[in-house]
Amino acid sequence: MRISTRGDYACRALLSLALRDDEGPTSVRDIAERTGLPQPYLEQILLALKGAGLVRSKRGVGGGYLLNRPADEITLAEIVSAVDGPITLGDFGQPHQDGSCDHEGQCVLLAIWDQAGSHMRQHLNGYTLAAIADISRGEAPWPALTAHELS
Repeated sequence: MRISTRGDYACRALLSLALRDDEGPTSVRDIAERTGLPQPYLEQILLALKGAGLVRSKRGVGGGYLLNRPADEITLAEIVSAVDGPITLGDFGQPHQDGSCDHEGQCVLLAIWDQAGSHMRQHLNGYTLAAIADISRGEAPWPALTAHELS
């Protein structure tokens, strides 16, 4: 699985909002400047995130975008899914459950791809914007591979 540029940018934009959640609405221009993201593309991404209910916007002077829920309730998996669709390794279909497989070995591989996608979803669900903001501020340790992931 690959996180798209769109998914990465969405995560960066929402992390920027989480890091300054107490400052009120943030303009697209300010988010773009802080994150180094291209403003026109960022506007499209924020509209998708708004449609998914992850952010809300405030119009007028002092307007901009705000997180729609607390940062500790928004996961990376939600953000990526909102702009990229479901987190999977591919659209291969489901393996036959009754042991009858159409093609040699195909169902075993389909089960493995499905399991890998599930691990990716679980991993990304393990990180909230609040946790990542804490890491970014130096208030929590950087993510590290566990002994299980190293073997």
